[in-house]
Amino acid sequence: MKTNVNFCNFCDHFRSADRDNNFTYEGKKALFEYLENLKEETGEKIELDIIALCCEFTEYSNIQEFNNDYGTNYDSYNDITETTVIKVNEESFIVAQF
Repeated sequence: MKTNVNFCNFCDHFRSADRDNNFTYEGKKALFEYLENLKEETGEKIELDIIALCCEFTEYSNIQEFNNDYGTNYDSYNDITETTVIKVNEESFIVAQF
């Protein structure tokens, strides 16, 4: 059985899976909007698997944090081209693991 999920349900699933701290509230909102847009673009339903999302995506509070994890020297998240980048705010962003 498939169920439509709104943003509130999306956040509830993170809490239920004890993964509420994997993303900030703003990060969850950006990720939810990204997944909603992906669903609309592809026309395919997306299974909500919180553990998979936490494994596939990581939120960074700034580019230096990302550079430290990946050994890169980017000036901005706009420079990252190897993977999907989801803007959270002017400094924070989410990347698909690569």
